[in-house]
Amino acid sequence: MSTPAPAIRVAGLTKRYGGVEAVRGIDLEVPPGEIFGLIGPDGAGKTSTFQVLGGVMPATAGTVELMGRPAREARPFVGYLTQAFSLYPDLSVRENIRYVGELRLVPREEIERRARRYLEMFGMDRFGDRLAGRLSGGMKQKMALACALVAEPRILLLDEPTTGVDPVSRREFWDTLVDLSSQGMTIVVATPYLDEAERCHRVALMHQGRLVRTGTPAEIRDGLGLTRLELRTPDLRAAAAALGGRDGIADVQRFGDRLDVMVRDAAEGERAVRAALGAAGQGVGSLRPGAPTLENAFASILESLEGDARAPDFPGRRR
Repeated sequence: MSTPAPAIRVAGLTKRYGGVEAVRGIDLEVPPGEIFGLIGPDGAGKTSTFQVLGGVMPATAGTVELMGRPAREARPFVGYLTQAFSLYPDLSVRENIRYVGELRLVPREEIERRARRYLEMFGMDRFGDRLAGRLSGGMKQKMALACALVAEPRILLLDEPTTGVDPVSRREFWDTLVDLSSQGMTIVVATPYLDEAERCHRVALMHQGRLVRTGTPAEIRDGLGLTRLELRTPDLRAAAAALGGRDGIADVQRFGDRLDVMVRDAAEGERAVRAALGAAGQGVGSLRPGAPTLENAFASILESLEGDARAPDFPGRRR
């Protein structure tokens, strides 16, 4: 059986703003029905990449094709939800969807049918007449997604769609994305939340305009080649200072009430941790090995690229 053509094909994509090169020659292929996650710190070039994919602005160099067409020509097949999606607060939910549908030249009867379908799918059928300005953050994003879907695109571009949304609404939003993907829709999503990235088929880490690592979440976690030691101790700051740079310890990352100590060998690493903390007069509350997380992997990769002083924080991470 032949492999289907990629829904998205990017080769040598470069985007410059004056003397600033925001995107630096990236190559990317996304097959139909895949959820592809784009991860990276602020300023990595994610939004510029989305704007070119969405046909909002041209590439400086390289080729971008969606459904076999140049990005601008492919816009009828693409739904694009930007970071700054603008709803009309004085219009109802249905009126917002209707307005976007009319802009996308969807027949009126189809707009009404699709609005009913998506509002029911998102559990918002009871709120169709509510003013958009009175919706919660999670409901606003569901409405925004309904607006992006009203033209029934084959590709969905979502630039950090759940930022500032509560955890329950984020989970429901992602349940919907998984359902859409299972129906054949191709989804490219930028997210700062690595629990969301775990739900993607593949993810790419973007850094200073380049894609520096691409693969399934499992491939990226396993490719780190490290074991995680989860350390809880009364003084995390002092413990991190005592462990940093010690032989047998590859990295120390702080997450809330724990330190993740990255080591090559679990047994040797545990001995190194206990010795370092003992020498510093720090106790060990608990220390247990575990598989590295996607966040561990990305944090380690970025720190190797930038140096620890500039490594970005992901939501929930404290330094």
